[in-house]
Amino acid sequence: MPNIRQQEKRMRQAAKRRLRNRSRKSEIKTYIRKFEAALQRGDREESEVYLKKAVKALDKAAGDGIIHKNNAANRKSRIMRKFNRAF
Repeated sequence: MPNIRQQEKRMRQAAKRRLRNRSRKSEIKTYIRKFEAALQRGDREESEVYLKKAVKALDKAAGDGIIHKNNAANRKSRIMRKFNRAF
């Protein structure tokens, strides 16, 4: 445990940020999972909706520094390629 007040505050801040970042990463994974499920069913409209949501979530996470911008770009490229190959 920290002995200094500022370190205690930093621990509290880090815990809040960790929860926020974890939920944002989970949101991205959920959108990608739903996109791939819709793609498997062959539902173009639904897969397009989740593709847009996933891309938006990836861009926001990269902008906030939750994931690296190249990581976001690679993931977007991968799901776009899946979508374009399917339809």
